[in-house]
Amino acid sequence: MSVDQVLGLVTGILFGFLLQKGRVLRFDKQVGAMLLNDMTIFKFMLSAILVGMVGIQLLAGAGIIALSHKAMNLGAVLVGGALFGGGWAVMGFCPGTSVGALGEGRWHAIFAIAGMVVGAAVYAELYPLFKSTVLAWKNFGKIGIVDVLNISPWLVISAFWAGTLGLFVWFERKKL
Repeated sequence: MSVDQVLGLVTGILFGFLLQKGRVLRFDKQVGAMLLNDMTIFKFMLSAILVGMVGIQLLAGAGIIALSHKAMNLGAVLVGGALFGGGWAVMGFCPGTSVGALGEGRWHAIFAIAGMVVGAAVYAELYPLFKSTVLAWKNFGKIGIVDVLNISPWLVISAFWAGTLGLFVWFERKKL
């Protein structure tokens, strides 16, 4: 195994451990998120985003990584988001939580994993059709908030941190 593979494995195990410890693998937490009456999963996801955006910006600033995001394609975002959200609502799992739940011994998660594998295979087979239809709807190119507003990424990060921390305070006041 290469160093990258070992680091990927360690990172995946750590992520699964945190998912389990954060209790976001629990069905009641998944349903609570869908009904917007339990914000545990949103708090977990937003916390990961906060840490990740700072880490990625620090790595990019140090020249360790180069940022290169995908093109903002309206069709891909709308259709992909609807399929992801619909699958999560029906199965009660997203990709990470399905594998984590299987790791906890909840064998019904295998149906969610199988659905994702089949969905990926169907997408691969239908890609030529999607390329000329859904993926051709509107492509805004490789844009991001920083590019559109022409501001420092640290300003966007600071604003996101402030907004998210305010949201966390609101969640706690509402006992969500």
